[in-house]
Formats: sequence, structure tokens, C-alpha cells
Amino acid sequence: MSAHCQVTGRAPSFGNAVSHSHRRTRRRWDPNIQRKTYLLPSEGRRVTLRVSAKGIKIIDRDGIESVVARLRREGQKV
Repeated sequence: MSAHCQVTGRAPSFGNAVSHSHRRTRRRWDPNIQRKTYLLPSEGRRVTLRVSAKGIKIIDRDGIESVVARLRREGQKV
């Protein structure tokens, strides 16, 4: 699961690439995954997450503390 967001769960989408002659071949759309390091002030350490651009916006909106707490509730190791 290389192209998988830890915050939103976004994964690649699959479909067809359609050429000018209308031949169809399979392709995939990968989400915009970034490796971001955030400081957790409550634990005094940094965590590195693989997040999509949408996940970065969610962390900016809700805060890293609440996002990490939700990830731990879901069973992910952070």
C-alpha cells in the first residue's frame, strides 16, 4: 500500500486511459501522497505521516493532536 493516506484512507483509483483512436488500456490515478513530519507537543516528539494533500488540510483544520488520537483509536501505530 505505497500510495495510501494514513489520515483519509485515500488509495489509488483505477480506470481506462482512452486514446485518440478510442483504444482503452488500464491505468491508475494515485493520490497526492506526501511524507510530513509533525511535532507532538504533548509527547515531546515528532511523528512522520504519509498523508495526501486533503489529509494535510484536515490536520491543519483539526490539529495534529486530535488526528493522532483518532489514528490510535482506529488501531494504527503512530
